[in-house]
Amino acid sequence: MKHQAYNPFLPLDTYIPDGEPHVFENRLYLFGSHDKEGGKTYCMLDYEVWSAPVDDLSDWSCPGPSYSARQDPLYEESERAYLYAPDVVRGNDGRYYLYYCLAGWAGKNGYSNPIGVAVCDTPDGKYEYLGVVHTPDGKPLMRYVCFDPAVINDEGVIRLYYGTCYPFDNFKNPLSRRILAKVESQMFGRNRQELLQNPDGVMGAIHVTLADDMLTVTGGPTRIMPTKTKGTQFAEHPFYEGSSIRKIGDTYYFIYSSQKNHELCYATSRYPDRGFTFGGTIVSNGDVGYQGRAEKDRLNLTGTTHGSIECVNGQWYVFYHRLTHKSDYSRQACAERINILPDGSIPQVEITSCGLNDGALSGTGSYPAPIACNLTNGKMPHGSNRTQKAPVPFITHQGEERYITQIREGTVIGYKYFVLKYARSVSVTVRGGGGVMEVRTVWDGPICASIPVEKASDWTRFSAPLRAADGVQPLYFRWQGKEPVELLEFYLNEGE
Repeated sequence: MKHQAYNPFLPLDTYIPDGEPHVFENRLYLFGSHDKEGGKTYCMLDYEVWSAPVDDLSDWSCPGPSYSARQDPLYEESERAYLYAPDVVRGNDGRYYLYYCLAGWAGKNGYSNPIGVAVCDTPDGKYEYLGVVHTPDGKPLMRYVCFDPAVINDEGVIRLYYGTCYPFDNFKNPLSRRILAKVESQMFGRNRQELLQNPDGVMGAIHVTLADDMLTVTGGPTRIMPTKTKGTQFAEHPFYEGSSIRKIGDTYYFIYSSQKNHELCYATSRYPDRGFTFGGTIVSNGDVGYQGRAEKDRLNLTGTTHGSIECVNGQWYVFYHRLTHKSDYSRQACAERINILPDGSIPQVEITSCGLNDGALSGTGSYPAPIACNLTNGKMPHGSNRTQKAPVPFITHQGEERYITQIREGTVIGYKYFVLKYARSVSVTVRGGGGVMEVRTVWDGPICASIPVEKASDWTRFSAPLRAADGVQPLYFRWQGKEPVELLEFYLNEGE
């Protein structure tokens, strides 16, 4: 029996960011890094591969860990060598090849660690270390920063993309200073001077081709996008990280995280290694840019995003991740339907609570609070690369419970979308101060339910009649109360 598919679409205690979705045979697989719930930095756990049958995108499962950083010969416990964002491709021999980078701490290996490769007979089995991507003379490929590898089997040609690009057009701005500090401490170590003197020589979105051994470089490296973007079509959305590659028809789509950090953008070309032109933004985890939304009006705490697009049963989706725990270190996988227009363009989509569902969610039943797609107090910051100390609402956990906390007066919690036809009352399970939880179907529209909430130290359910027009609608919960509350779940009930 099919269930509804929410965002995030994996279990609420599972944190798989940097998702690369691929359909192999009749299953959709998600390859990504693995954050720890409430973690202190990125990618603290071993890789897991989750998958679902293509005809039921609510039925996700995982056979267990698929690869550990400890299997890599460069791993050292003292260096905290976590596994960063990976990708997987089926080789010409029918086996599956995992490409990844260990976190490049202390600069021991130059700019970063090389690109590691592991192999398995099945997409979600136990991968075994194979080697590192290397030049024909056997030396590890270390030209340009090895970071966020992406790979495609292009009709028998194995193409590998990787790299990063910091905003060195202006090292004086605050973002550049923070990123430079990260570069110094995590990736480049003693090579700071070379970075400052010649950033263009180590940065960029890079393409190489590989031999059938899946390790040896046969062509490249070649930079496919500009690094200094002032005055170019990429000026407002320069490449930052998160390389991903797809080929649709005879067009290559390069998907990447821009230096805005919260959005996935794309560029297209008829060639795999040159001629890419900027296409647009596909999704932002704060809905920035969607229908003209400004940065200051972001609908969530924003931070890193990384993902790609994939076609499942004829429908295209974009996969991305969102933040929890008021930090960038516990990120969860989400997805949205997208349309690729006849001219090849991809209009930006909004983030929802029902991305992989077959349409809007049912207008009756219970829903966990953390499937909120909008969570804002009106002044949400950009929280990338650090834990936020600002008093903002956020998704968190305690024991086996996942819920929204720090809901102060005026906080809006949005869920999109529901088929509101039979619901006649709405309930919330909350704890904290007393007040009123207002419910709307339009952001600043009329109130369709006012739920009186009494002060309670334990989870308590409160209800009120719901007066909403029939049809597919969002639900916005707005807290009005002098003391904060926490929200565990809500219910849409057929009877009052």
